[in-house]
Amino acid sequence: MDYRPTIAITMGDPAGIGAEVIVKALADPVLRHKARYIIYGMNELLSYAADIAEFDVFWWRDQFNGRLRSYPHDVVVVDYDDYSMLGSSIRTPSKMGGQASMRFCMDAIEAAQKKIVDAVVTAPIAKESWKLAGYHYPGHTELFANQTNSRRYAMMFAGGPLKVILATVHIPLNSLWGRLNIGAVFQPIELVHETLVNWFGIEKPRIAVMPFS
Repeated sequence: MDYRPTIAITMGDPAGIGAEVIVKALADPVLRHKARYIIYGMNELLSYAADIAEFDVFWWRDQFNGRLRSYPHDVVVVDYDDYSMLGSSIRTPSKMGGQASMRFCMDAIEAAQKKIVDAVVTAPIAKESWKLAGYHYPGHTELFANQTNSRRYAMMFAGGPLKVILATVHIPLNSLWGRLNIGAVFQPIELVHETLVNWFGIEKPRIAVMPFS
């Protein structure tokens, strides 16, 4: 059997670039063939992005009714149409945008925990929108860690032969004094070592630590 994983995609902040990025990425039929995709977002904005890019709609829509489920289709948009964007007129962070993007993330995480999807991909959120909506997570990383009860976690960037893991995130340089200690530096080093061995198949990783000044 030709097994294809099911990937959840969260649309991110409705006032941001998420809808455009998702539509342009999945417009590629080669990419669509590699997996099945469930997009947690707003069909109105995704259709608008497709129209602007002159793409035909290539997905199946299911109006969200409070129940998460799997689908036999290649691409499905779970449509949260109760979050109206007033004809795509909102272009700045907003409380409603924060509520919507958080809902997309929370439901995608729950879908992964229920094994409805195999992985979650997130489009950009607006941290200011999250704050306006009363959520105080610095970003996606901390939200996912909290919802999965993960004690050891870090943000990684991977491209080509280079993988970068961060010891601190979302902290101004003038606030780092006293925040870095042996544990704060050793934990990401240990974590990236395990990741390089177990996920990337590198038996003896070479890890460089970049100091700051």
